[in-house]
Amino acid sequence: QVQLVESGGGLVQAGGSLRLSCAASGTIFSINAANWYRQAPGKQREWVARITSGGSTNYADSVKGRFTISRDNAKTTVYLQMNSLKPEDTAVYYCRGELNTYLYWGQGTQVTVSS
Repeated sequence: QVQLVESGGGLVQAGGSLRLSCAASGTIFSINAANWYRQAPGKQREWVARITSGGSTNYADSVKGRFTISRDNAKTTVYLQMNSLKPEDTAVYYCRGELNTYLYWGQGTQVTVSS
């Protein structure tokens, strides 16, 4: 069974950093392209960052300059480096990856930023 498993969330003070990981398991296929999304309590899920199959990246304005999306050379894991975290970054973070033309969602990892 193909799964994307996120990890790396936690509690951090404002101004701190966290690195989220999204790892593919149960498949021989690599992650061609991936997106990170987040959902804060009472709010809709919002897009955060994207990495394409060619390695191009895009970011939501709210995280541009603070977050960096990347991928390992084997394309089995996608990362989201989050710096200068703010309380408004508090949310459950989800990755969505494209493997062999199919889209998969991870289960989410909680990020809490205290002021």
